[in-house]
Amino acid sequence: MREDAFARTTWTPDGPGTLAVERRSGNTFVARAWGSGAGWLLETAPALTGAHDHLDGFDPTRHPAVARAHHRRPGLRMVRSGLASDVLVPTVIAQRVTAREAAASWTRLVRAHGTPAPGPYPLRLPPTCDQLRSLPSHRYLRLGIDGARARRIVSACRAIARIQAGVEQPQAASPDPLTSVVGVGVWTAAHLRRVAAGDPDAVEAGDDSVKHHVAWNLAGEARADDARMLELLAPFAGHRGRVVRLLASSGARPPAFGPRRPVVPVESL
Repeated sequence: MREDAFARTTWTPDGPGTLAVERRSGNTFVARAWGSGAGWLLETAPALTGAHDHLDGFDPTRHPAVARAHHRRPGLRMVRSGLASDVLVPTVIAQRVTAREAAASWTRLVRAHGTPAPGPYPLRLPPTCDQLRSLPSHRYLRLGIDGARARRIVSACRAIARIQAGVEQPQAASPDPLTSVVGVGVWTAAHLRRVAAGDPDAVEAGDDSVKHHVAWNLAGEARADDARMLELLAPFAGHRGRVVRLLASSGARPPAFGPRRPVVPVESL
């Protein structure tokens, strides 16, 4: 919508709903909701706007680059949607492709198989996991989603209740128990925890660029692997994901080498 307002629609545990949030002044937000899921959306709106995020134990002065980023973005908060289903399918679609290609495929999927959302906005509800489990593979291909990602979507949707229960529990083991679900790797599990659960420590290992961004800002190294990234983030344990978001939004970009990954369309329209 606008820089100080947004609207979103989703399937809540109580049914479909649309939430509109507007920032009035400072940290004051006004929320409105429609549909049978309106009550649930209003109850969870504070978490979605970062009201439940806390900086306890976070010391940005441990590194000058983090201190600078925090100074530039003091209001950055980790938000929590509360719903794994909101995050799951778009994240699987984004595996191994560019952000632009993933966004285009997700938009096609919602337009083709979503339904009109309640409320005054021209939004569409995304297809449910039940719908996605029943889609044939050729439908996914026409939307720009190859067979491997389509199979991961179907597999993950079959385990959505297990995934939801997993993100509601703190990660107590390594590797993350969520990665035992076919279609949910380390990167996807971390993204689920960061967005659905608001985990400030979740780091998307396996990302093409995050490791380089962290290494450049914290060590002046243009390239790194995941192990090096986690080593550099270790002093910020408990808030490593927060540091990644700060550096991504206000840090320096690492130097680029070679061409960008090409977008290779796989849809057969």
